[in-house]
Amino acid sequence: MEELIAKRYVQALSSTIKNKEEAAIVLDTLAMAIKDEKIQKVLLSPVVSDEKKTEMILAALDKNVDASIVNFIKILGENKRLDLIPVIANVLNTDLQKASNNYAGVVKSNETLNAKTLSQLEETLEKYTGSAIKLAQDKSDFDGLRVIVNDLGIEVNFSKQRVKEQLIDFIKKSL
Repeated sequence: MEELIAKRYVQALSSTIKNKEEAAIVLDTLAMAIKDEKIQKVLLSPVVSDEKKTEMILAALDKNVDASIVNFIKILGENKRLDLIPVIANVLNTDLQKASNNYAGVVKSNETLNAKTLSQLEETLEKYTGSAIKLAQDKSDFDGLRVIVNDLGIEVNFSKQRVKEQLIDFIKKSL
């Protein structure tokens, strides 16, 4: 539901602003700030007025931010949608990625992969999807390798446990 509302706001912002990349940077910064628990409490508090919430968000912005972005945030405040800024930032980034055909993905593994391996994975995914994909590594306790590119709906898993289970099943079936 939030994403549908956010898409309308992104469409309106995209039609009025010249530099979408600048808007994405500003909204990403605000989204990271809004994810803070204390700020979320203030934004969701019925005690704090909508004007104060809007002023708080605008105070976090640079003085040389485009007036369209400032007006956009004021409209979000008037419509009580300031809590949607992270979703709006995400939708805007998705639209920018689709337009440029560049996507970001995550590689999860319990071991650190070297740059050569990451670039080989990127090249393989690029051949498969036809899109440029930049992978970042996220160290986790997953025993194997998991590649996730959310915007393209790609998730590939290579688990040592799963390979072992499949090998055992294959041996059982062959007996």
